[in-house]
Amino acid sequence: MFFDLKSKPGLRNHRRPLTCASCGLYKSVLSPKILPYGKGQKGILNIGEAPGESEDRRGKPWQGKAGRRLQFELSRLKIDLFEDCLNTNSVNCRPPNNNTPTGFEIDCCRAKIVNPAIQEYKPKVIILYGSSALDSIMRLIWGSGFGGISKWRGFTIPCRQNNAWVCPVFHPSYVERMDQQEITTIWRQDLKRAISRINEPFPNVNGNENSVTLLEDFESIESTLRRIINGDEGNLVAFDYETTGVKPQGKEHRIVAVSLSTGKNTYAFIWPKDSYRCLHLWKRFLKSNKIGKIAHNIKFEHAWSVVHLDTEPQNWVLDTMLAAHLIDNRTGITGLKFQTYINFGVVGYDSEINPYLKGMDSKNANSLNSIDKFIKYYGSRKLLVYCGLDSLFTFQLAQKQLDSLDRIYVSQINNL
Repeated sequence: MFFDLKSKPGLRNHRRPLTCASCGLYKSVLSPKILPYGKGQKGILNIGEAPGESEDRRGKPWQGKAGRRLQFELSRLKIDLFEDCLNTNSVNCRPPNNNTPTGFEIDCCRAKIVNPAIQEYKPKVIILYGSSALDSIMRLIWGSGFGGISKWRGFTIPCRQNNAWVCPVFHPSYVERMDQQEITTIWRQDLKRAISRINEPFPNVNGNENSVTLLEDFESIESTLRRIINGDEGNLVAFDYETTGVKPQGKEHRIVAVSLSTGKNTYAFIWPKDSYRCLHLWKRFLKSNKIGKIAHNIKFEHAWSVVHLDTEPQNWVLDTMLAAHLIDNRTGITGLKFQTYINFGVVGYDSEINPYLKGMDSKNANSLNSIDKFIKYYGSRKLLVYCGLDSLFTFQLAQKQLDSLDRIYVSQINNL
């Protein structure tokens, strides 16, 4: 869904197809090219870091101290490491001195062993142990800057590229080395959450370009806004602006496009700056106390409404970016694209437009972006689809977050 490998920045480019000969680790180990091992009866694929001394000597994954710890922890969840799981590593020859695998080594093994194992075995759940395993899967999907295991651990991601739940967790050797109750508890909870996904279907997400209705004339915009204001499409709406910059201040800045989503229906249109009636109806929507409003980073839509429309939006119900922080306060995880991926497995719908949304002057945080160039090169349709999907995923994310916040609230009340 929207996945485009060619569009991902930060992929390590190689002039030739990668093979074991490209890497060369196999030349100096006892057990070269260790193959995936285990019966995999419950559809679990474990991906670790690399073989250690014990694995190299025996020619199988998870044979040392970390493997014994993992075997014990999984047994507590009624999972047998070698009967119920298939096991491999991000790199399948032992690096010298047990060094952390290099990016190049990970790339070689991804092409030779990891991806073929996923394609052949078709796991239900893929558990990634540590940052090297995370790199093995996430670099192709997320591109550069995907971060380390502390950012990703604990998420159970409906990964549509691999048709499996992808679940990053700490590596057992890290848990052993730290020997802290807090880390052990977190690890156990993450493993339990991952195992719970074995027979769980992916969330049903309606998120493609056909999900967005493009309003291409003033009459369509007017009739749609009237229905929404009257509550004919529900009393909760997510909306999103596409603009020429981050902050509304600046004489050249303007709103370019807008979208709304009621969950069932999503609309997007180029900003109707020449239609008094459309602008009047939009202000009525913003001021309506009957229609609850959702946005991802409320202060953005609020500021642009105040500065450019002299209208303060009423009845804000949820800021999905703030809610993401309330649910999990780790840094770097509250962006809409990240939240859309970890919750719904949707990635890449911004791949074409993203470079054009950055300011042209790197020294000015509020400089004009290149959104007008994007429209010139690609047309307004792609911009509107992108804008509409932002609102749609914001609405769907809000529904999930409200459920999560309700559960957290009930749990806290019960613990009083």
